[in-house]
Amino acid sequence: MDHKFRMVRQTIGAPNLIVLLPGAYMTPEDFESNGFFDAVSKRRLALDVIAVDLDLSLISGDSAIDDLYREILDPCCRNGYQEIWLGGISLGGLLALACCADMPDHIDGLCLLAPYPGCRLTTDAIARAGGLARWQATADQLADPEFRMWRWLRQAPVDLQVFIGYGSEDRFAGGMKKIADCFPPTASMVLPGGHDWPVWKTLWENFLDRHFLSA
Repeated sequence: MDHKFRMVRQTIGAPNLIVLLPGAYMTPEDFESNGFFDAVSKRRLALDVIAVDLDLSLISGDSAIDDLYREILDPCCRNGYQEIWLGGISLGGLLALACCADMPDHIDGLCLLAPYPGCRLTTDAIARAGGLARWQATADQLADPEFRMWRWLRQAPVDLQVFIGYGSEDRFAGGMKKIADCFPPTASMVLPGGHDWPVWKTLWENFLDRHFLSA
């Protein structure tokens, strides 16, 4: 098989897994060098971690969702994990949401760090319709994973485990708040800072402490 994704793994045979999707111009090694793997190890958490390398051309099309399922999520489901989470930073957060919208039965939780709310063509179309509650997706719009993501967000499952965090000075904070508003207030965290690794690392540590306390 021609694998589209390069991966960096930290696995201990844990019962739970999180798959991390990077943002634009990031690599899986960036998660490692910024302490994401170490934060799991130091807490002695029963959590396997896989960081995935994504090509920008794949993220922009539907094929990324299908490829992630075929190459990563489906094999991991068959490996017998109790829970499989998707995590993502920025554009990776958008892709995590898009995957959950298209394949909700395969994902047990989401960790969204500064999730990109989508391009202006998407967000402006929803705003012109009077906001998410009044917007009705057209057939043409639903061919786009960003619009499908927003349609799913409008009625996101109440029992889905979600953590969403971002910096208050992030240039996309307005759109990120709209995503966060689709979930219970307890699911979100806003810290001082912008669209950068110090904020994301602190949010990651808070996520681990909230959701994976058991050793």
